[in-house]
Amino acid sequence: MNIMAHEENITIQYCFPDNNSSCRKEVRTGPVYIFIFILLSCISVCTVVLNLLVIISISHFKQLHTPTNLLILSLAVADLLVGLFLMPVKILELADSCWYLGKVGCYISPVINFLSISASLFSLIVIAIDRYIAVSDPLLYSTRLTVCKMSVIIIIGWSGSLFYAIVFLYFNGYFFRSQVKCFGECVLYVKQSWVIVDLVIVFVTPCSVIILLYSIIFKIARRQAKAVRAVSNGVSKSPSDKVLNTSETKAAKTLGIVIFVYLTCWIPYFISSLTVENVTSVSIVWIVFAWLIYINSSMNPLIYAILYSWFRESVRCILSCRIFESSSSRINLFLERF
Repeated sequence: MNIMAHEENITIQYCFPDNNSSCRKEVRTGPVYIFIFILLSCISVCTVVLNLLVIISISHFKQLHTPTNLLILSLAVADLLVGLFLMPVKILELADSCWYLGKVGCYISPVINFLSISASLFSLIVIAIDRYIAVSDPLLYSTRLTVCKMSVIIIIGWSGSLFYAIVFLYFNGYFFRSQVKCFGECVLYVKQSWVIVDLVIVFVTPCSVIILLYSIIFKIARRQAKAVRAVSNGVSKSPSDKVLNTSETKAAKTLGIVIFVYLTCWIPYFISSLTVENVTSVSIVWIVFAWLIYINSSMNPLIYAILYSWFRESVRCILSCRIFESSSSRINLFLERF
């Protein structure tokens, strides 16, 4: 009798009560979820702020208008899209299972998702290639990679990322919306074959290229450091030795951080994707591991900018409002190359 009374008191909520084909609503509440929402919101805000600082710095200060920094700017724009659009949408989805942004929003959201992530990975790869050319052939670097050439490369990369996003969604039937079961649902079902394709294009290939190039860069840097030491006739504890040791240590730390963060953020998602028959965008596994990928967008500005003195100096200028001075774009930031 008590069980029947309890069942009678249960009310089923719907996303759109006035619509007969509305999906059921699953509202997540409680202290644990509130903590998660606050934490993820803070991550989203930090991602936006950090990447905005990078974008403003490189765009405003003329001293930073270099091919390498254009790549960092491209990376920051891609990561800004993640923090500004994807993270808030995913937070709303986690709080409430219903989709309230309409059909257009449902179409656009995954496109921005794949575009930003693909463009971010593209920027990481080209940054590795750029650094490889700079280290292996420093005398010809300025002629081989100019600002104009790098701008064209970035445009091609973003266009390719958009093309891949559209192709991926098209062949998974997303634009046909035949997968929608009820009103208020926005779910992406990924075919197992495309999980493999995505694994190769978005993870295996970029990961292999980045690890290979940074390994070569580190070896070249060590070889050059040994050559300079040999010229110094073996004088121990000389100023040049200290500088070289610092350079080697910084290169090793940067290499280690880049690879560690990249693998940490991406491996769990693809391992989970390969162990299930169907991957959906609302499964709890996908949500957790997708957030790891998004967090990579928060780490990128820390790895590629905050480690360098020019960024710290530019942030001081921005926060002190010195950028509003007429000649602020020509301030010497003591630009430090990779």
